[in-house]
Amino acid sequence: MGGTLFLAHRVPYPPDRGDKIRGWHLLRHMAARGPVHLVTFADDPADLGHDAVLGEVCASHHVTWRGKPQWRAGLEALASGRPISVAAFADAGVAERVRAVLAREAIDTIFVFSGQMAQYLPTVTDARIVMDFCDVDSAKFTSYAAAGTPPMAWVMAREARLLGAFEHEIAARVDASLFVSEAEAALFRAGGAAPRVTVVENGIDTAFFDPAGAFDRSAAVPGVTFTGQMDYAPNVEAACWFAGEVMPRLAARGIDLPFNIVGRAPAKAVRALAGEWVRVTGAVADVRPWLAAAPVVVAPLLTARGVQNKVLEAMALARPIVASTVAAEGIEHRGTLSVAGDADAFAERILALLADRDAAAAQGRAARACVEDRYGWAARLAALDAVLDRPVERRVAA
Repeated sequence: MGGTLFLAHRVPYPPDRGDKIRGWHLLRHMAARGPVHLVTFADDPADLGHDAVLGEVCASHHVTWRGKPQWRAGLEALASGRPISVAAFADAGVAERVRAVLAREAIDTIFVFSGQMAQYLPTVTDARIVMDFCDVDSAKFTSYAAAGTPPMAWVMAREARLLGAFEHEIAARVDASLFVSEAEAALFRAGGAAPRVTVVENGIDTAFFDPAGAFDRSAAVPGVTFTGQMDYAPNVEAACWFAGEVMPRLAARGIDLPFNIVGRAPAKAVRALAGEWVRVTGAVADVRPWLAAAPVVVAPLLTARGVQNKVLEAMALARPIVASTVAAEGIEHRGTLSVAGDADAFAERILALLADRDAAAAQGRAARACVEDRYGWAARLAALDAVLDRPVERRVAA
């Protein structure tokens, strides 16, 4: 059995945000099958210096710092007719590194994690190509365009159109296109010809996210809690919306719990929310104490794609959760989430859970049982093994 070239848009270690968690488990799973050669980018200093850990998993690894400013990526995209999100990851050094690995190693599988990295696929190859789109990124930009105002609405509409065409062009070349949920796969199929589409859902490390686990519970303060990467636009939007629309409704009903916004790199708009009733933590060493201390965990996303790791983590820790319709959409939660469609519904669901702590605890236990049964990583990655074990049908990429 030959090796795998694993192309990732962001170093999958440490697995401390949604895309990196998925990438890390995929990487380790494939490394258990044979040698893996990782070529990836870093855009956060905290993601550098993990060579020892990566070396334990990978036969070889190469990390390139991605420091291209967004304005330059925009100019390159306009000049070349490419999507901005693809131009942002264009790097001649990375392209050369990919060519070198393919020339030096016996590669029988090229695994591409995130659409931006598909630009590094060779034109001609005998290797199996697996493209993990995760979500339909072009649909996200369609949403941004619909909600935006000129000139950004035009920029987002251009990105959605060009990225959608790029996604389908790549899907036509590869042996399998992976998506994180059936909803995302169906959305992609609806956009046009989409052969060989497979769903590989996100999982959760139920041993790590164990409500009976050993972690420092004194490290957190109780509150209505929202977790995530807080410079990610949908999380920023969600935090601001919840603080501005739901928290006043709770205060009007006499609820004096603070709103905990837990996650690294909080954007300026998130930091501005901090005050008597809103706590912005920034990066925390361990998110588990904050989830465990929360009488209610919220996922108030207005824009969401696929399976939300933040929701799976809270479910695994047996927390009662109130999630927006789109945040809950990709998860088979079996009624263990309280789902809310607007600010009034969010407030009512939270109030109900706070008023009946026994029912809230029962909901949390049911969520934990659902995750144990449905979302363990080993079970989720069985679909990937089926893809990797199939004979390669395509020999020359168009």
